Amino acid sequence: MQKHRGARRAKGQYFGPFASAGSVTRTLNALQKLFLLRSCSDSYFENRSRPCLLYQIKRCSAPCVGRISEADYDELVDDAKNFLSGKSTGVQARLSKQMAEAAEKQDYELAAVYRDRLRALTYIQGSQTVHAEGLGDADVFALACKAGTMSIQGFFIRGGQNWGHRAFFPAHTSDVPEAEVMSSFLVQFYEDMPPPKRILVDREVADTEVLEEALSERAGRRVAIEIPKRGDRKKLLDQARRNAEEALDRRLAEATTQGKILRELADTFELPDVPKRIEVYDNSHIMGTNATGAMIVAGPRVSARTAIASSTSSGPRRIQATITR
Repeated sequence: MQKHRGARRAKGQYFGPFASAGSVTRTLNALQKLFLLRSCSDSYFENRSRPCLLYQIKRCSAPCVGRISEADYDELVDDAKNFLSGKSTGVQARLSKQMAEAAEKQDYELAAVYRDRLRALTYIQGSQTVHAEGLGDADVFALACKAGTMSIQGFFIRGGQNWGHRAFFPAHTSDVPEAEVMSSFLVQFYEDMPPPKRILVDREVADTEVLEEALSERAGRRVAIEIPKRGDRKKLLDQARRNAEEALDRRLAEATTQGKILRELADTFELPDVPKRIEVYDNSHIMGTNATGAMIVAGPRVSARTAIASSTSSGPRRIQATITR
């Protein structure tokens, strides 16, 4: 199991999308404890002569050196696929049965292994607080608008399980109808993301039929855009709308706080206007060598931007990294 971003050229079975790289990492860590599948490359796997550290910390079953039979490893792979496809109940029942059998045979070390795997399963299920049972594969989007700013909350459901949520803040939307904003957002979102079978939205979308046709052609199957009116799907959409409103309130509060600080800064230094961009510089060296200069930039909707320039004996060198909110 490994993270993947971009075109699906490598062979294998893909699951996603997840809300963020962080949610993928947290899920992978839990899945390693749960299914003990290898995460190494094929070349690394083929050249092992002894188990790696992941086996020692019980995050891999070490198929590279035969610590698990091929049949048993295939079973773990099938369990992982079933779980990621939404069939977690059967996996949980089997783990519980295996733990009970190990305890009955007084093999408490093996029982502890099954116990830890059950805990990992519980952790993953516990993080899926959105009720999406029976929904299959779907994305849920709700829009909130206030003070000329919009927020779109997305829930990502795969196999009836919540794979995370994320808030988006479309720019340049002050004079654009909400239906067009949602339509444009969906076009851009699925530009490099495979659409699920069902997309739930909380309002009418501009050119719905054209958008459905385009997404269906991209996916190679029918993609439906729906507005639920009742039942669990409506409750799910209502929850997404509440999340969108809360995310928008936080965004506006942050902007208000930042504006207040900048106004106070302008008053303190008697500036003619509120600063739109602030740059901070710092230079350092080690006993006259390895000179390094850093610049930090703060501005609207930018948390930090750093540019580091270092000087070495071989001549000047420049490295730049950007972090945006």
